[in-house]
Amino acid sequence: MDSLRRSVVRASHALASAGLGDMVWGHASVRDPDGRGVWMKASGWGFEEVEADTVVLVSPAGAVLDGTGRRHLEYPIHTEIMARRDDVGAVVHTHAPALAAFASLDRDLLPISHDAVPFTHPQLPRFTETGALVATPELGRSLAHTLGDAHAVLIPNHGAVTAGPDIGTAVMYAVLLERACRTQLLAAAAGGPSIWSDEPETRFKRDQVWNPTQLDAGWQYLVRRSADQGR
Repeated sequence: MDSLRRSVVRASHALASAGLGDMVWGHASVRDPDGRGVWMKASGWGFEEVEADTVVLVSPAGAVLDGTGRRHLEYPIHTEIMARRDDVGAVVHTHAPALAAFASLDRDLLPISHDAVPFTHPQLPRFTETGALVATPELGRSLAHTLGDAHAVLIPNHGAVTAGPDIGTAVMYAVLLERACRTQLLAAAAGGPSIWSDEPETRFKRDQVWNPTQLDAGWQYLVRRSADQGR
């Protein structure tokens, strides 16, 4: 299980390096291959602080099966999404300010830049059942239902969740979504936007710009950058 712990550590450090930290809140997880639940950072640690001994295995019922430390209250975000979607191997939940600010506007995300391409046409969903903590299996299932087959879901008054087949993709989706929201906020502050990609171009760019090879290239950059910052 050392490789699973390392995946969570690398994801946490990459998210911190990309500026998606929120003190000790927010979390990334990977699916346990034996079906026991999810591996995620223990509660009380910031992304940049996570090491192998602060990663825990959490069961779908919320029990800590391996590792020391407390589990996050919002573990159902991870366990319920993975229970609903066999294609998901990793989940990220962040509270980056641009995500919260954009979600509060109740506007569609527009493909102004490459960053928004994975989340438009169709438009990414919003979970509006609560802006408080997703701390029960029932809320986790509702969030998973709202996410559906999308790569991400915005949670107004809270943050966002991204999901991917592997941890690198889930982290990249979180980084791209935050950048896309920030770009649209900047455009709105300047009186726009007036121009963005239409649906055919957006769908073309999805394969051209954010194919698995490109997503992995971005992920590897974040891993290298976080390693350099940790020296």
